[in-house]
Amino acid sequence: MSIRKGFTVALVAALTLLVGCRNDAPQTQEGGSGVKFDVGVTKEPCPAAIDKAKGCIYLGSISDLTEGPFKALGVPITESQKAFWKRVNESGGIGAFEVDATKYVKDNKYNPQIHNEVYAEIKPDVLGLAQTLGSPTTAAILGDLKSSNVIGVPASWTSAWAFEDVILESGTNYCFESMNSVDFAAETLKSKTVAAVHFPGDYGDDAAAGTKIAAAANGMTFTDIPTAPGQENQGAAIQKLLAAKPDLVILSTGPTEAATIVGGAAQNGFKGQFIGTSPTWNPALLKSPAAPALTALYRQSGPWAPYGTDTAGHKALAGAIDQATFKAAPNDGYTAGWVWSYPMKAALQKAVDAKDITRAGLLAAVKSLETVDYEGMLPAAAGKFSGTPSERVFRQSIISKVDPSAPTGVKVEKDFFTGKTAEKHEFTKPCYQ
Repeated sequence: MSIRKGFTVALVAALTLLVGCRNDAPQTQEGGSGVKFDVGVTKEPCPAAIDKAKGCIYLGSISDLTEGPFKALGVPITESQKAFWKRVNESGGIGAFEVDATKYVKDNKYNPQIHNEVYAEIKPDVLGLAQTLGSPTTAAILGDLKSSNVIGVPASWTSAWAFEDVILESGTNYCFESMNSVDFAAETLKSKTVAAVHFPGDYGDDAAAGTKIAAAANGMTFTDIPTAPGQENQGAAIQKLLAAKPDLVILSTGPTEAATIVGGAAQNGFKGQFIGTSPTWNPALLKSPAAPALTALYRQSGPWAPYGTDTAGHKALAGAIDQATFKAAPNDGYTAGWVWSYPMKAALQKAVDAKDITRAGLLAAVKSLETVDYEGMLPAAAGKFSGTPSERVFRQSIISKVDPSAPTGVKVEKDFFTGKTAEKHEFTKPCYQ
């Protein structure tokens, strides 16, 4: 053998060994119960296991926990999800496994770059994400979720999620929610003109798109008013509202901006009605200077009923969370975190029953879901994840009115309904695109 030939053979052998060492493909294992698994699942029990004979499924959470505009929602969402999975484990877990949703919890500060960084940190250790808070933040990791078959439960309602198999959303999206709100106002409040005041991006733009579609369907004049996050940035939006004088405002901001806009507009004589999309409300606003204006002018739309509603799921939530904490800071983030967890539970159970809880196995289970038992918090049909986006998107929403005596400051005025606009809408792409 020549020296060159010997070197080449040795080099190929070395490269083959190196590639073998660097193989990042998930390695499939099999548990004692005959269930296949790869990433984020262990035969060993969870750190806080109730039954130490069971294996562990690890779910990560990435939320807004310290300084972003939705931290008042992110913290209770995260605590509620921990309580949800604790209840699941206390009830026997998922087959031969319990679920840990506490070990891999990260703060995104509502920043897409940070979201991407902390996702990369926990990705090697989790099967999926029990929570990925925010539309632009989740969009920052969407490509990797898809290429890695990682299921994510979004703490957001953009209409784009209906087009992504790896996203396991619950309830209707901002677009259909806003369509329903406009239809409600046209019929019940006799509104003739409407403005969308909203953050830019796929949260606010999605709600504004739904508002515009429904305005056209109802023959209403539409005004678009984008506004940047930050209490100090709302002066221009208020001035535009005062100039346009719409009968109805669909508001898609954070709670602080909502108080500034509603309070500031009312102080200047504005008489129109506001309906805020899901993340806009926080009961702490009833202790702010804007409370009288909010009580007089504001309604809250939502994908499900608020905390304290009489369903089995709402009652289970109330029994599971720390009541002392809730009473100190009541918040429907607890409600959202609880509701969002049901489809993941259903998918995990289906994957375990099929003896395949690999990432690919969990994705297959998600895509085959026809219904989900939400214990009455949503209709079972809201858990359909098969078929085309237009077939599976849930179009119903709820309207609540400010009620200071209610646990989270709002009480259902109109229960689950689909307005005429949402019912007829051809859903072939995300509304804001």
